Amino acid sequence: MSENKKYTFKTIPRNNDTNGRISLIERKNQFFISFGSDNGFPNKLIDLMNYSSIHGTCVNATVEAIIGNGLTSNMPETLDFANYENESWNDIFKKVAKDLKLFGGFALEIIWSKDRTKIAEVYHIDFSYLRAKEKNFRGKVPGYFIWDEWNGVNSYVNQSLEDIPYLPAYNPHKKLEEPSQIYVYQAYRPGMKYYPVPDYVGALKVIELDAQVDNFHLNNITNGVVPSLAITTFTNAEEEEREAIEIMLRNQYGGTQNAGSLIYMDVDSPENAPVITPIQSNGTDEYYTTINDLVTQKILTAHRITSPMMLGIKTEGQLGGRDETTDAYLLFTNTVVKPFQQVILDCFDEILKVNFGNDYILGVEQLKLYSDGKEEEDVVVGTEAEVGEDNVLEAEIERADVLNSPNVNQQGTTQPIN
Repeated sequence: MSENKKYTFKTIPRNNDTNGRISLIERKNQFFISFGSDNGFPNKLIDLMNYSSIHGTCVNATVEAIIGNGLTSNMPETLDFANYENESWNDIFKKVAKDLKLFGGFALEIIWSKDRTKIAEVYHIDFSYLRAKEKNFRGKVPGYFIWDEWNGVNSYVNQSLEDIPYLPAYNPHKKLEEPSQIYVYQAYRPGMKYYPVPDYVGALKVIELDAQVDNFHLNNITNGVVPSLAITTFTNAEEEEREAIEIMLRNQYGGTQNAGSLIYMDVDSPENAPVITPIQSNGTDEYYTTINDLVTQKILTAHRITSPMMLGIKTEGQLGGRDETTDAYLLFTNTVVKPFQQVILDCFDEILKVNFGNDYILGVEQLKLYSDGKEEEDVVVGTEAEVGEDNVLEAEIERADVLNSPNVNQQGTTQPIN
């Protein structure tokens, strides 16, 4: 008598924490504070930018708007030299803008002159390389370790402290004993003591979902994960023969290059003809289309982009047009771009005024949304000077309002009111 088999079922745990959130834990290690539970949170942000097309576009579009047409100054010659690697201050500015948007902070190496009266050189440091030393009794971070191999929990266990470069925090009062210092900016975030988080942090899981949806569709098409036909043969073949038939069918009809082709088979009698059964779609295409629309909207919201047309994304049912794009870009400039620019300008001002005094003025020339042949400059400068107005964008909005007025005919001339 055969023994009855018993089956047990259990829940397979996820390979993530219980709430599915990306860890932002700041944990003390041997000589530094880890960034994330595996010390790899910055690398996670880089991967998300590289593998999510929508998120990557939002990051790049914001960075380009922050950079604008570059830095300007009342002493323009001072912007040509930042360090002896032939980098200008605009070169530094581009890297800083990318780090600020991607990570929520940036870092600069400050090298003082031999007599300590001036700042001799300034270098950009990749923010993902930084790990903070534990705060002192005053609650200040005394310095940062800089390394490009924080690859995981155990990557630094056997690493000697002396082998990892360390820079003390920027402090002009200590320039005599510390000729090289690190200037670190990070936006305040409640609950974060050592590291910043980017402004889009609330959408990290959605951004990861966007990358996974693309991966799903790629594997679906490449490997044929979701079949559309079931073919049943009646040859009573051996295992090797069945594998040969399957390989033949896959080679002959599988893959995107064979889409739309017909199937031809020759058998010795109708009784031996294979049975071909279509497999109805389970609606996954519509399901993932809905997910894609939801993901797109949430990512745009996280980046505070009100109109996808700014990124070249046309949504169904959206009329769009120049005036709508102009309004959206003006809002984006005032609420997102200018605050980022002001942060960078304030930090650069603090450094450059060491060499050039308090009369030094630094600004950013804004991008023009449209170019109609008449060039106008719109400059945002530091907080100690008057902030420039959005002359170009406001003129575009005023023009759009006039053209959309009910008192304006199709030729753009004003009609009298009866």
